[in-house]
Amino acid sequence: MINKPNSNAARLKRHRRVRKKISGTPERPRLCVFRSLKNIYAQVIDDVNGVTLVAASSIEGELKGKGGNKTQSREVGKLVAKKALEKGIRQVVFDRGGYIYHGRVLELAEGAREGGLEF
Repeated sequence: MINKPNSNAARLKRHRRVRKKISGTPERPRLCVFRSLKNIYAQVIDDVNGVTLVAASSIEGELKGKGGNKTQSREVGKLVAKKALEKGIRQVVFDRGGYIYHGRVLELAEGAREGGLEF
């Protein structure tokens, strides 16, 4: 019998391992990325208070249907950076969510940097 590895379980295991070391504070919150098959989501989270400060995704009205996956990811990064700067958040800790820093996750990070976030 062939056992196919559960890639999402492996990702969650990596995510938990990284989350032991990374935590968002009120001064430097965590920029968390979630990637589904069709969309990408980003949140800026203060883990001390357990509050999501800013959120953006590719299903929001202005971004829906705007280019391909990588293009949309970069736009989501720019949008989350714009929203964070409006709330006075300039520095964040990047949490890739157990995903490889490649493709859509890389584009989101580059878009956030272009938007003015530092990490």
